[in-house]
Amino acid sequence: MKRAIPVLVLSVAGLIPVWRYAPSHDTGSSTAPAQAAAPASTPSASSSGGTTTTVVSGSLVDTEKGPVRVEVTFDGDEIASVRMLQQPDHPQTAAAVPKLIEETLRAQSADIDTVSGATVTSDGYKESLQAALDAKG
Repeated sequence: MKRAIPVLVLSVAGLIPVWRYAPSHDTGSSTAPAQAAAPASTPSASSSGGTTTTVVSGSLVDTEKGPVRVEVTFDGDEIASVRMLQQPDHPQTAAAVPKLIEETLRAQSADIDTVSGATVTSDGYKESLQAALDAKG
């Protein structure tokens, strides 16, 4: 009887990760994910009162969790806003996106920190963001 309780507790503790496991939505590929499936878009610009607003879409990046693509709006040479055009349908991604956008606006570059718990999405975000920055020139 003395061993039954620890065995039961350890068995339940070992099953908790199995119950909480959420498989990723794999595209059927068993190799590394394809990077930069679609190139960044050509910048579209509009001018109002001497300030040029440019909108550029980053490349589509296929990650293990799903596709990631950003759209960056520039006000002159400054990043005015970032919008996710495509993102994985994953709880960690939903929590990470506002942090990634905030960090991008603060840093004004793609040199930002990865969000803990959403490493795959963060890496895809940074790659798509860098492609948009490169397309802008």
